[in-house]
Amino acid sequence: MPRFSDDPAAGGALVLVRHGQTDWNAAGRLQGRTDIPLNDVGRGQARAAGRALAGGGWDLLVSSPLGRAAETARIIGECTGLELERHEPGLLERDYGTAEGEYLNGLAEAELARIFGVAEAEHAVAARGTAALRRLVGEHPGRRIIAVAHGTLIRLTVSALRGTAHPRVLNGQAVAVDLDLLQEGGREPAAAVPVTAS
Repeated sequence: MPRFSDDPAAGGALVLVRHGQTDWNAAGRLQGRTDIPLNDVGRGQARAAGRALAGGGWDLLVSSPLGRAAETARIIGECTGLELERHEPGLLERDYGTAEGEYLNGLAEAELARIFGVAEAEHAVAARGTAALRRLVGEHPGRRIIAVAHGTLIRLTVSALRGTAHPRVLNGQAVAVDLDLLQEGGREPAAAVPVTAS
């Protein structure tokens, strides 16, 4: 993982980190809000993310309430010297309802459409993620924040904020968010792009 080298003297910053791998990630199963723990690969990915973020002058570490995100955050905290300060409900993964646990690899388009048809709407995920980030930045102006969340939540939120499709976010990957996009009264988030499993 490349080193995350934003200049700590530059003021506030926000980076979103996807949790490390779980056994369901490895098997191609849809997790959503099902609370599956990290596996050993995922713990290694969390350590790599922490090493990449170390020395960045970070002030605040938060995560989704789900265990895989919280454990990733705690491991990152060991590398950055931060304690996990809070769980942010707005950073929960997309709710896939009864489809959680389904195997996605090799499914036909019609079957994928059926599975995703019961999920939380993409625009709702993006709006929830945007509101959570605005709240975090608004409550902690000028601070440098690491927020550990989930692949689809990150991808849909960043896509909506930037107005362009963001690629799939890998386990342990850090994505910087331009704070100007979170300013109230700024450009409203664009519609979310189509989802892929995370």
